[in-house]
Amino acid sequence: MGKSSTTLNPAFNGEVTSLPGGEHLNSCFACGACSGICPVSQAIPEFDPRKIIHMIRMGMKERLLTSDMLWYCSGCRSCVFVCPQDVSFADIMGAVSKLALKEGYVSEETLIEKGKAAKVERDLCVACLTCVRSCPWEIPKIDKLGVATIDVEECRACGICVEECPANAITLNESQDERLIAACGI
Repeated sequence: MGKSSTTLNPAFNGEVTSLPGGEHLNSCFACGACSGICPVSQAIPEFDPRKIIHMIRMGMKERLLTSDMLWYCSGCRSCVFVCPQDVSFADIMGAVSKLALKEGYVSEETLIEKGKAAKVERDLCVACLTCVRSCPWEIPKIDKLGVATIDVEECRACGICVEECPANAITLNESQDERLIAACGI
């Protein structure tokens, strides 16, 4: 049975291309280079960059933005270097992820639970600045109260700040994709 028109949002493609990171979406001609190089798609077959681009073009907004698949991209950017059209699938995933947060398809708390962002335990933070100095993306900041904060939208869930924090004030849950990869025996 085909999809009914009520589950499709034809404007979704335009929404994504208007976002920073999504501007080159329509340059994709579905060659599959991104899918072939993606380490996540090798471990988790449901995650297929070409399929995700197709979902955006088809207007499958709700299905994509509510899917865990959206959060599997590791942001390794392998896809960027092999794309003959400079589509930058990793940037598209970043744009779509931010859209899901902005429109309430997912909450910051859910991302922390899924292991897609680190969390500072405010009562344990001693404001030593180790996380600020060790993060290559300059994401942790010290707030007005002298406590580290991490912007969930920007966090790359790499775990560097977690390992470097001398007060053990930063936590990062095991992500769903790590569990799936472990279950595959990879």
